[in-house]
Amino acid sequence: MFLKPTKVKGSTSEDETPKCAFMVPKKEISMVPDMGKWKRSQAYADYMGFIMALNESVKRKKLTCDYHVSETVEKLLKLLATLERWIDETPPIDQPSRFGNKAYRTWYSKLDQEAEALVSAVLPADKGAASAEIAVYLKESVGNSTRIDYGTGHEAAFAAFLCCLCKVGALTVEDQLAMVFKVFDRYLEVMRKLQKTYRMEPAGSQGVWGLDDFQFLPFIWGSSQLVDHPTLEPRHFVDERAVNEHHHDYMFLECIKFINEMKTGPFAEHSNQLWNISAVPSWAKVNQGLIRMYKAECLEKFPVIQHFKFGSLLSIQPVAP
Repeated sequence: MFLKPTKVKGSTSEDETPKCAFMVPKKEISMVPDMGKWKRSQAYADYMGFIMALNESVKRKKLTCDYHVSETVEKLLKLLATLERWIDETPPIDQPSRFGNKAYRTWYSKLDQEAEALVSAVLPADKGAASAEIAVYLKESVGNSTRIDYGTGHEAAFAAFLCCLCKVGALTVEDQLAMVFKVFDRYLEVMRKLQKTYRMEPAGSQGVWGLDDFQFLPFIWGSSQLVDHPTLEPRHFVDERAVNEHHHDYMFLECIKFINEMKTGPFAEHSNQLWNISAVPSWAKVNQGLIRMYKAECLEKFPVIQHFKFGSLLSIQPVAP
């Protein structure tokens, strides 16, 4: 499977990665025609391989099932707890505009200063040289401090962050379920708290025509969890009672619960795309459709991918033939 540690160019062996092999990731997609480079890149193949491997691993499994929790996963949860603690320590300020509370910038500057140290604490001692490269994806995953917004591109940076941890061998195939059910689920909690506390704008929102204002991946992995469910069908997620009863077990329903809390009015009006999805006959079809939609609406959209950064672990180089 994709999640094996990758030999970084210039390394003598898988365990002995010289410092010079890592690099601080940078933007490579500056114009619409550059999108072809992204689609052909090793980074795209690795990123999609990672998303699909996790999609497969969570199939038909509840959030509450038993799974392996490694030391690295525990360290990642500690990192996310630190980010949450900083939110509590940085309350929103009084300001005339309702959205985009400027206190977020104070919170973000703390992460900007500490990101490398936070990542260092997660990595095995012999992989410390990768911290500067991997920290960039962590910083990109929490929103934009200039615009005070958050969207699917930031969410993709967090998936890229986890992908890089796999590539250096800090996370392994055994961590797949914990990556989604523990780490990513906790990340969503912290992001929701950020969004609510600082009234962040949805980045590049398509409004009612988008799947969700902020997230996409939990709908993909969440629909995979529900494949072949004996009683819950896609039509049930628009029923608030079914959502309240089962949201602890399924990421998809957790997302719907959050939407129900944040938005008022008929579901079909504020979340039209999801309403349409509730008419799909099976969760397997929902899952396949969402993967196609994710590629088209997020990964193939220049406004999203122009912000993506490429280094040695997620490389802009084309996939070797």
